[in-house]
Amino acid sequence: MKLSGQTALVTGANRGIGRRFVAELLARDVRKVYAGIRNPDAVDEEMREDPRVELVRLDITDIDMVETAARQAEDVSVLINNAGIIAYQPLLEGDFDTIRREIETSVFGTLSMARAFAPALRAHQGAMTNILSALAWFSYPGSGGYSAGKAAAWSLTNSLRLELAPAGVLVQGVHLGSADTDFSAEYDGFKIDPIDVARTTLDGIENDQIEVLVDDWSRAVKSALTSEPNAVLNELSS
Repeated sequence: MKLSGQTALVTGANRGIGRRFVAELLARDVRKVYAGIRNPDAVDEEMREDPRVELVRLDITDIDMVETAARQAEDVSVLINNAGIIAYQPLLEGDFDTIRREIETSVFGTLSMARAFAPALRAHQGAMTNILSALAWFSYPGSGGYSAGKAAAWSLTNSLRLELAPAGVLVQGVHLGSADTDFSAEYDGFKIDPIDVARTTLDGIENDQIEVLVDDWSRAVKSALTSEPNAVLNELSS
């Protein structure tokens, strides 16, 4: 797939990695970007004034909003499922409703988007990208809900790939360690530039890659999957 001339929708598009996706898609001469945003008032002027960008009020955990977005954006050929939350709640003592929302966003929010936009993606033989995480493959204290959600989303991505393959739809999973955004503000370790996530991912779409490992973190974690669970923590902290 060549991105030039395509129509994309990006969730969580107003900041962080999502905002970089919008910018990079436009740089690659897509025809249009639907920017999925819970609060359109938070959009910067540059995005608001670009005639190729159409704002879509969207919370992926709200099925009515997802279905409305799918009707608004019936011409989508590239879906970037980027929206997510991390709450840093311990599983045993943390707020249960917060942990539930963390997991539901990663899993049922992504599934709702996939179901709603599958007809458009099939019609255009398009591509779906799910932004996952190296934390789909290990966990550290406080990341339990997020890791569980991303692990389930990884499995979900693999299943969606099988279901959409007969229609010629590329389903891509993207893994990374940490990017320098508000999302990871509480993390003090090494962070990559979020534009690298967008560029590497979109390169992967154009090269029909079903999995993209953006950084050394994600590559190291995946290579350690045959070790004991969470053994990679010792390697990454050394």
